[in-house]
Amino acid sequence: MREPLTRFGIHRVVTQYAAMASKTVPTLATKRVSPHTIRHTTAVHLLRAGVDINTIRAWLGHVSLDTTHIYAEVDLEMKAKALAKVDISGLKEHPRQRSLPSLMTFLKAL
Repeated sequence: MREPLTRFGIHRVVTQYAAMASKTVPTLATKRVSPHTIRHTTAVHLLRAGVDINTIRAWLGHVSLDTTHIYAEVDLEMKAKALAKVDISGLKEHPRQRSLPSLMTFLKAL
């Protein structure tokens, strides 16, 4: 009878398959791939796909939504998409904006 797979065993298997995959995808060789990397990537992709954060919390087995909320905080791409949906056409320019043209140029370039 086989022994149960431990977290260390899972880490070894993930590392082994990442090394094998790096032969096909060379950029993978410079990345640190771990079970946590897979969990994190899955959570971010689910979030980007519009899956409710509470569903992601349950998927990851988190007790607290605060733990899962970390994934929502780090995703700048989603924040940029949300800002792109905001209609600012009716807003007036604030007087201080004119006094900081280099800052406004910098912010518009982001």
